[in-house]
Amino acid sequence: MPGLIKHEDIEKVRATADLYDVISADVTLKPAGTGTFMGLCPFHDEKTASFSVRPSLGTWHCFGCGLGGDIFGYVEQAEDVGFADAVEILADRYHIELHYENAAGGVERKGSTRSRLLEANDEAQRFFTAQMMTAEALPARQLLAGRNFTQADSERFGCGYAPQGWDNLVRHLSDKGFTQQEMVDAGLARRGNRGIYDYFRGRLTWPIRDATGRTLGFGARKLYDDDSIQAKYINTPDTTLYHKNQVLYGLDLAKPEISKTHAIVIVEGYTDVMACHIAGITNAVATCGTAFGAEHVKIVRRFISDNVLSGMQLRGTLKGGTARVTFTFDGDSAGQKAAMHAFGLDNAFLMQAFVAVADNNMDPCDLRIAQGDEAIRALIRHATPIYDFTIRTVLAKFDTNYAPGQIGAVQAVAPIIAQIRDESLRFVYAQRVARSVGVDINMLFREVNKAHEQLRIRDMNPYVQRQPNVGSNAGQLSSAQRAYVAMLARYDALSSQQYVKLPVDDTVLMCEQELLAMIIQVPLAINPQIFAHISEQSFSVPVFKSIYTAIIAAGGLPSRGTELSQGLWIHQITKAGGAVLENPISHLAAMPLPLPQQVSDEVVEQTQHMSASSPLREPLEAEVQFATELLVRLLDLGYMRAIARARQGMSNLPQEQQIELLGEITRLEANRKNLQAEVFGNTVG
Repeated sequence: MPGLIKHEDIEKVRATADLYDVISADVTLKPAGTGTFMGLCPFHDEKTASFSVRPSLGTWHCFGCGLGGDIFGYVEQAEDVGFADAVEILADRYHIELHYENAAGGVERKGSTRSRLLEANDEAQRFFTAQMMTAEALPARQLLAGRNFTQADSERFGCGYAPQGWDNLVRHLSDKGFTQQEMVDAGLARRGNRGIYDYFRGRLTWPIRDATGRTLGFGARKLYDDDSIQAKYINTPDTTLYHKNQVLYGLDLAKPEISKTHAIVIVEGYTDVMACHIAGITNAVATCGTAFGAEHVKIVRRFISDNVLSGMQLRGTLKGGTARVTFTFDGDSAGQKAAMHAFGLDNAFLMQAFVAVADNNMDPCDLRIAQGDEAIRALIRHATPIYDFTIRTVLAKFDTNYAPGQIGAVQAVAPIIAQIRDESLRFVYAQRVARSVGVDINMLFREVNKAHEQLRIRDMNPYVQRQPNVGSNAGQLSSAQRAYVAMLARYDALSSQQYVKLPVDDTVLMCEQELLAMIIQVPLAINPQIFAHISEQSFSVPVFKSIYTAIIAAGGLPSRGTELSQGLWIHQITKAGGAVLENPISHLAAMPLPLPQQVSDEVVEQTQHMSASSPLREPLEAEVQFATELLVRLLDLGYMRAIARARQGMSNLPQEQQIELLGEITRLEANRKNLQAEVFGNTVG
């Protein structure tokens, strides 16, 4: 077994890995000033961006659920792995060779099991695409050509061919150094009575990749009647990498357009994705052998930002375009069932979902064959809101020319309308249905309200300010994380950037918080001579006392000329503070400082090309002045507390000691009075 990863290799990975690059592969990030990017947290369900990333400091923090940390912490959370695996995943991504201490026989381990599975899938993809031009692959090429796809199209989407036979891919991977266990664990092979054999045989294949382009698995279509597997399409079985309800085919190709337009099109098949992209709908993706579900929603919401206008969250269509999700379904019973399922997921999105159904129930691929690329573009352009589609589908089952049909329609459609969380929308749709069916609006609305109460639907007004929440996974947080989130909840306020902050009228608390944030973010702005007068007793908030102690335990303020990097400085403080302080420290690292806009703009310009591996940043003069002001305030508060303690103790002392203590109070008051002038006379510049 290998030993511990060598420290210098861990720091090499930390210095090389790009925090923005890693996180933006999962989350759409938008600039938010002072070297900060904001997005929707991938670790809890939220509708207002509270996930902050500071690439120049190498930290991230969610002001909603309280999670935060460095690049290793992000990979640990995102991939659900331990620290060593997180280091290995990043090392594999950035092609860094790791060395291990105390490895038996001097053997070095080069990457994790996960990275080996990714390598196996990449090699399998190369094998399948290489087979595509063989004589045996003619049926695969003919199938694509029959759907108006060229060889260039095939190459663009990574189409390949898994040859017939028993173990073609197994033998190829074995020659490349992969073990049988790695092939099985990657879902590329299975064990049978005759030994290990290929999982995909005699099929047209598509690579299923994540947003970064890493191949996680494959989808494959049947080509031959004598195929031992009767299913027309099969996918990689669930593996460490591949979970069918957590992947979307084409996401790697669609991500740029999704992030740019905040819109996504969900289709049902691989060839539908190909047809849409070729027709210009380059934000199309498909589920992989399963219905679109809650886990897919989470993926989509990472890349589609909410509609926010002056702090209000908006539904519907705005001038200039708005975020939207469009589903394409067949108009048959299966498609209608899928639409009803999608209707149930609609409220997981902030934006309204739409449905696009082509004439004659054609899917996008068939529509392109029959009517050309423009027909696909028109299909998506004229999509119908999912509420309208679902209600129409239900009403179509009843003959509303007669009373029994009217009553049946009301009873069937009321639970549908009841699931609309926006009360205003419920009323509008109830009015429309009442007119369409020919019944009294009050009768229909009584049925809707009754169903609304029975279903226990929680109302949601999309035109109000959203307050931060800890998300549905709050119960999974550690006790330390819950305690910190609880502390933030007591100071429930939002700044203009939607950051959770402590109220500005608590000047003592804000002074302590902002000073620690300055120390963590711009340590060279802190005057070491004044800082030397600060102690643990200078802080009144317990968590801030502990963070100050962690800073001292980490070696105190760094000096100018040190080789310490931004990321390593914060890492040392976090390591000294331990798990209990990890989230409060990441909060302070991500917290915006109340500096003038001009200063903030200069900081943005100064940090835009910096990373966690950059040397500690030289502060601006305004930052030095602000830090000094905070130090003075903190020292002044210390004098005030000392004076108060002395006065409180005077009453029970003999007169002689009272006089002595009075002299001490006089000296403290004089020092307090002269503090600011003395400090600014000797420290600024």
